[in-house]
Amino acid sequence: MPRIHSIYIASQAGEPMNKRESVRLIVGAGIEGDRYALGIGAFSGSIPPKIRDVSLITLAGIDAANLELESSGMKTFLAIETRRNIVIEDMSSDALNQLAGKEFSLGPLRLKATELCVPCERPANLSEKAQFISAFDNRGGIRAQILDAGEIRVGDQLNETLLA
Repeated sequence: MPRIHSIYIASQAGEPMNKRESVRLIVGAGIEGDRYALGIGAFSGSIPPKIRDVSLITLAGIDAANLELESSGMKTFLAIETRRNIVIEDMSSDALNQLAGKEFSLGPLRLKATELCVPCERPANLSEKAQFISAFDNRGGIRAQILDAGEIRVGDQLNETLLA
């Protein structure tokens, strides 16, 4: 069963992400203390506006991207360097991508996957490593809207079949 491997937030745009064991999700805002919940993320003012409550990526996707980078002699990315909030283990990138437009749960809370996170240069620039866009193509994760407020923690399960 897919579950939360790790959780990361940053309180300022461009600041290094910080690992957390648990976080509080706020409906209509995001993760308590995260830059996007505070409205000061690098892409907070994007036009058209996008729902940036929380971002998820799979550990399998990170591993596959890193294998591709390693085989090309490039530096690899740590999960924290992807700039995504939640890393999911025991799930493929394709399975996570298929949640786009659907509701799912993380632990006790409901979320709705709003779109794929198309890779950009920000993680590469901030970590001073190249090729993030190509290595994470179709592996960049998803953005999700928070539908229920509350706490999630490392180890909580992602359940995509609970909600129709």
